[in-house]
Parts: sequence; structure tokens; C-alpha cells
Amino acid sequence: MQPTLISSPLQGFTDFRFRNALHKHFGGINTYYAPYIRLNGKLIIKPGYQKDLQLKNNDILEVIPQVMTCNADEFIFVIKYVQSLGYKELNWNLGCPYPMVTNKGMGSGLISDPNKIDDILNRVHNETDITISMKMRMGYDNPEEIIKAFPILNKYPLRNIGIHARIGKQLYVGGVDLESFNRCLDHTDHKIYYNGDITTVARYREMADRFPTIDHWMIGRGLISDPFLPSMIKSDSDNYPEDRVHRFSRFHEALLNSYTEKLTGDKAVIRKMLSYWEYFSSTFQDPFRIVKKIKKTKTLEAYDAAVAEILEIMEYGIIEV
Repeated sequence: MQPTLISSPLQGFTDFRFRNALHKHFGGINTYYAPYIRLNGKLIIKPGYQKDLQLKNNDILEVIPQVMTCNADEFIFVIKYVQSLGYKELNWNLGCPYPMVTNKGMGSGLISDPNKIDDILNRVHNETDITISMKMRMGYDNPEEIIKAFPILNKYPLRNIGIHARIGKQLYVGGVDLESFNRCLDHTDHKIYYNGDITTVARYREMADRFPTIDHWMIGRGLISDPFLPSMIKSDSDNYPEDRVHRFSRFHEALLNSYTEKLTGDKAVIRKMLSYWEYFSSTFQDPFRIVKKIKKTKTLEAYDAAVAEILEIMEYGIIEV
């Protein structure tokens, strides 16, 4: 049986433009989580969030919205908004590790407060009828935090809990803690999704062998770095397809065109595409040279020429920078 693969949301990267381009040119992802909605104390849905969730921008995908909050009123406001669009599920982000979030008691900074989690989930389940799922780290300071939170989570009919096998204060530094993740499986009856450092087919196989009861796998940074990864996992292949360069080129063209339509000026578009190339470059033998090539461009014409040279190294392995 093929695994179910989930696109883990990354703010600033996995918006509908990326999702649609990836789905059209690569496939392999079963469900996409949209980057979180954050209200910052105002019951207003920003235009960027609205556009990202509009059904016309997601009509070929299974997309689940996500909320980032530590406030029940905000949570319920977002529920009513996404339900008005036709969504049946909302994912709650208790995974974000960044201090600008955790210092405000949100994301992974909320895991250490089970009572507050309980209060919020109690109101949400009593006052709304949407399905709730969770995206979590194993804590902020230590992995005992999620163990202490499970008795609260077990009270509610959550669809699933996706767990990134790190603690918040790690950010993305250091390896995943697989022993602590395994302990999570013993403390809940909820459906658990695994998330963290699935960057190659070999790494996926290693995780699948270690956790045979897991059949849903979330891919975040690895998906942006290598858009071929989901389809390669599903075909159980270590080899890229013969048309690798053509397919990546078409995907890149779709992504570039969508951001050219959104952003104003060559510099803004190049800056946005550079953020993706900092991930794409990881599949090349010399990532530094790839990124340097993009950084040197000042116009879209120069950018296109740089990309053409990079596609040559993808095919032939030779490039001069």
C-alpha cells in the first residue's frame, strides 16, 4: 500500500501558487495544509489569507486551512470564515518554533499549557461543528510537554495529530528525536502523522521501517528542496525520471509566472525566487554556486539566463559561476 503524503505548511513558501504548480507538474501529495492564518488580536482575515484559500485557487487540490492562535474567540472566528468558504476541517498550529510566535504563547510555545489548550478546544467543540486536527512539535523546552498534553488532547475527537519530531527551541537545528516521537505513540489513541527530515527516499524508508504503524507522512522543507520527492517515494524509486530537467523547468516557469503576476518589479520577483532556490539548490552538488548564480542577477532577463545555466548542470553536471 502506498503511503499517504501530506504537504506540511511553510509560511511564505507553500501558498496556492506553489501548491498548484507542484500538483500539476509533479503530483504525489495527497493533502496540502495551507500556511496558517494569524489574526494578531484583530478579527479580520487579511487579503493574502483570503486569496490563498479561495476555492477557485485550489479547485484541483485537497487543501486544509490552518490557524495560529492562543485565543478561543480568534479560533472560532477563523472557523466561521473557513466554513463560509466550504471547508470542513481546520488545523491548529502548535508547531511553529519561532520566538516571535512562541513568546506570545502560540505555536509550540503553547504546548506547555495544557489547561489553556483544554479551554480553547472545549469552546471550539461546544460552539462549532468543524473537524479539528493538530500540527505540533513535541514541546518547546522538552519533549515531556507533549506527553503532559496528551490527556487533554485525548478528550477531544481530533481527526489527527501531526507531530514534528523536534522541540520548539531547536528551530530546525539538530536532528529529530525519534525515541521521543515513539513515546508519543504510546500516549494517545489519536491518528498520528510523522513530520521531520524526510528529505530523500532512503530517509523515508528508514522512517517507515522504524514506525510501521505510521501511514501518513508530512513533508515540509524536503518538498520544497526536491519537488520530485513525493512521486519518487510513492514509486519506491531512488532515480529521477528521464524528463527531470523538462519537468522541473515547466514547474519553475509556472512558479515564476505566478509571482511575476503578483509582485511588482524585477527585484521583488528575483528575491522571491531566490528564497526557493535556497531550497532547490540542496539537490545540486555545489549548492553555494547555484545560489550565488541567482544572487548575482539584477533583472529578469539575467535571471532567466542564470536559470538556463543551472538547468544545464541539472542535466550535464557542469556549470561555471
